Formats: sequence, C-alpha cells, structure tokens
Amino acid sequence: MKKIAIQGQVGSFHDVASHHYFEGEELELICCDTFEQVFEEMKKDSSVISLVAIENTIAGSLLHNYELLRESGMQIVGEHKLRISHSIMCLPDEDWADITEVNSHPVALMQCRDFLKKHKEMKIVETDDTAGSAKNISENQLRGHAAICSKFAAPLYGMKVLEEEIETNKHNFTRFLVLADPWQAEELCVPSQSRKASIVFSLPHNEGSLSQVLSIFSFYKINLSKIQSLPIIGREWEYLFYIDVLYDDYTRYRQSIDAVRPLTKQLKILGEYKEGRSTI
Repeated sequence: MKKIAIQGQVGSFHDVASHHYFEGEELELICCDTFEQVFEEMKKDSSVISLVAIENTIAGSLLHNYELLRESGMQIVGEHKLRISHSIMCLPDEDWADITEVNSHPVALMQCRDFLKKHKEMKIVETDDTAGSAKNISENQLRGHAAICSKFAAPLYGMKVLEEEIETNKHNFTRFLVLADPWQAEELCVPSQSRKASIVFSLPHNEGSLSQVLSIFSFYKINLSKIQSLPIIGREWEYLFYIDVLYDDYTRYRQSIDAVRPLTKQLKILGEYKEGRSTI
C-alpha cells in the first residue's frame, strides 16, 4: 500500500488525481490542511509520496509550491493532468430555494465566477478546501449552505448534487507533480527512460545571460515547455528560473545540462520523469 500525502480532504481533486495516477493500487491518503504540511509529512516518513498541484490552465502557477519543492529536496517522479469540473451540492433534503451561502476554496470560486454571478442571492464564503467544504456542511448539518467541489465528494459525505460542470471554462486542467524522497525516486521512475525534466537555476546579472542558456537548449533540440521566474528574496532584481524541458534523447538532454551549467548558478535538477497524461 502506498502512502500518499495530499492537500485537502478525501474527495478533493488531489484525491481524484492520486487515484488516477496510481490506478488500481491501494492507497492510504494522508490529508493535510496546507501544502507545508504535505512536505512535513514527507520529511517525517521518507516512504510517503505526495501529489502537489503546480499549475492550472486558468489560475496559472502555484508559485509558493515551486519554493516548497526546491527547499524540500524532494524529487519529481511523475506528473498528472486532471480536468477540473466543479459541482455545487447541498444537504440531501434541501434544494435551490434553500441555499443562502456557498462555500469553497477561493480558486474554485474564481473558476465558477459566471455561475455565481447568476446566483447573487448566495453569500460567497472562502474556505481552505473544496471537498472539505462539503465535509463541513455534512458533519455540522449546515442548512442553507452549499459547497462547490468535485462531484465525487457527494456520495462520500452524503450530499446532493444540484448541478454539475458549473465552471466557466470547460478547458480547465490542473497539473499535479508526483514527489518522492530521493532515496526511493529511482524505484518510481528510471531517469534514462524519462522524456521530461524540471530544472531550477539562477543567472549572473549580465546582459544576454538567459538568452545564452536558451540558445544552448535550442542547439541540443531540447524543447522548453514552461519557464517560470521567481524573485530571490533579499537579492534585489535577481531571479530563480524554473524550466520544464521535453526531449527524445536522454543522452543529448544530459549533454545540454552539462553545457548550460557553467553559465548558471545553483543549477538543480528537480526531477526527470515521463510526461503525464490527461484525464477527465
């Protein structure tokens, strides 16, 4: 049985993504209130794996999670892309006319903005988790309250789905990273069989320093699928660059890393893994 740490409760999108990625395997979920707690669980027990959201096609990157990943020393061993479809649900004996308040995570509420505009009679209250909102309403029998979360949470907490697919944009996907302690990373993913890597580095404050690095990747036919910059706290106008690259030839990819390393500072490979599939 694999122990998987996630942010959120059973029935959350992290839960759904975990079961899709480890399809057919028996999982023991460790539900955490925050992403910081997820990494703490991994540090306490090196056998714990985690799934951590890193970006959404609408809301963008979860910048804080990049920093948590880099500082933790954990390794990326995989990824999964999940279509995010929101439902609104309430207590089983209530209906639309009873709802006065809707609860959910702020990102979920933002993604359902057009739906909520049509229901101005509902007070919007932000919470820490999507499925956790449904759990709280159910356990405390909060009449007049509705939760926005995955439809899979409804049977878990005895809730009634009022409407499915209430998100504004139907092309709404979240990319989750699968993380593990370095000692067990190779058991979950063989680097030489990888086709994707995530890298972080800083650069000297010189003219053209970033373009030189990008030119080397281009020369080695390495495809950059993402580049994200974050300021280095305490060092004005200096940045860390988080880059995702795709490649067909592992040896050529490693040669490109050797070529760019002298041009960078603090270069670190966060993980080499297979490109994730998408599920709906």
